[in-house]
Amino acid sequence: MSALSVRQIRFRYLSLYGLRWLPTGLMIPVMILLMQERGLSLSEIGLVSTAQALVVLALELPTGGLADALGRKPVLAIAWTVSLLSLGLFAVADSVALFFLVWALQGVFRALDSGPLESWYVDASLAADPKAEYEPGLGYAGTVAGVAIAVGALLSSALVALGPLGPVSALTLPVLVAIALQAVGLIALLTLLVETRPARGAGALRASVVEAPRMVGQALGLLRRSRVLLALVAVELFWGFGMVTFESLLPVRLGEVAGGAEQAATLLGPANSAAWLASAAGAALTPLLLRRLGAAPSAALMLLVQAGTVIGMGLLAGPVGVLVAYLTCYTVHGAANPLHAGLLHRQVEGPYRTSVLSLNSMMGQPGFALGAVLLTAIADTSSVTTAMLVGAAVLAMAAPLYLPAWRAGRAAGRGPSADSDVVAEPGAAVPATGPGAGAAEAAPAR
Repeated sequence: MSALSVRQIRFRYLSLYGLRWLPTGLMIPVMILLMQERGLSLSEIGLVSTAQALVVLALELPTGGLADALGRKPVLAIAWTVSLLSLGLFAVADSVALFFLVWALQGVFRALDSGPLESWYVDASLAADPKAEYEPGLGYAGTVAGVAIAVGALLSSALVALGPLGPVSALTLPVLVAIALQAVGLIALLTLLVETRPARGAGALRASVVEAPRMVGQALGLLRRSRVLLALVAVELFWGFGMVTFESLLPVRLGEVAGGAEQAATLLGPANSAAWLASAAGAALTPLLLRRLGAAPSAALMLLVQAGTVIGMGLLAGPVGVLVAYLTCYTVHGAANPLHAGLLHRQVEGPYRTSVLSLNSMMGQPGFALGAVLLTAIADTSSVTTAMLVGAAVLAMAAPLYLPAWRAGRAAGRGPSADSDVVAEPGAAVPATGPGAGAAEAAPAR
């Protein structure tokens, strides 16, 4: 794929991965609070955020197929440009309609961005060395993302503490810096990501658009052939619903126990920074979990523990208790991600890798959309605590869906770190090793 060594490929992947998540770190502490500052209620915030989920649901698989057919670099370049546009609109949006458009653009970005960079790293590593072990790089990516988001969140808190600068409110300052960093990331992407694209030019684009549906069909075919994979992508439905609790409701809950939105904003920067450092530490624990428990049992345990942390956020009194539960939640989050990513890649060989990643990512979107509507409505009509308890229950209900992957691993007679079989590209032989043809360990990965 390129003349780069495995080490160089990993360095470029991790550098780009960090730049991808740094603007997100700036946005996390202020996103919900800024929309409230501009007049949106919790129910309206829940409504506009569904735009992202619905757009991702519609575009996830087609864009994944497009990336596999056309090439990862052009698709990523479009994605990061769309993100830049959405951040620019977010900086000035002041109505439900404009924020709905912001989230719709974020949905386009998420659909295009989901999978191509990771797929490029895996395929480029294997092209440089067919025996390359790419799983450590995926684990390091979790650590890099955690550190990048932590740094961004800490910077966001510092910017809010500076107070308003002229007509720019304190909560808007981090958005402007995120725009600048997103532009830097786009330039770095165009410079550092080197690939041998399947084709080039207008004719290649037309051919890729035609080819994308076939890629989608092949990815969906994996679900028909693998009962294990079907169960695991179903986990994403439940996880997407539960994610609303610690992504959208936590800032409001913290405002309740801390005494107001401004106090919450001041705490959220350091809290998000610490949370993503905790996530990075959790990612570093993945090899230990694999050795001691195996991938499927570890993923199921992480899901149950995460549900417990959401209960803690909802019930514990005072900002200290809520923040401790929040930090624990993200430690679990970081530990689960590499389990999911490594085993998901084992599901497919050949040109369908991004399509499979998109399929997995897509499944969380209807769950998130439903959670965003229902949980924010419960928070408005009852309480944020009640909404968090409902979200925690839904998270816990998904744990049994890891059983097929665990059984497949035992039937295959493998070690504790390999709980799945590979689903080969269509036309290749698929090993028959017990129930299902393959398994991916699904865990929070957004």
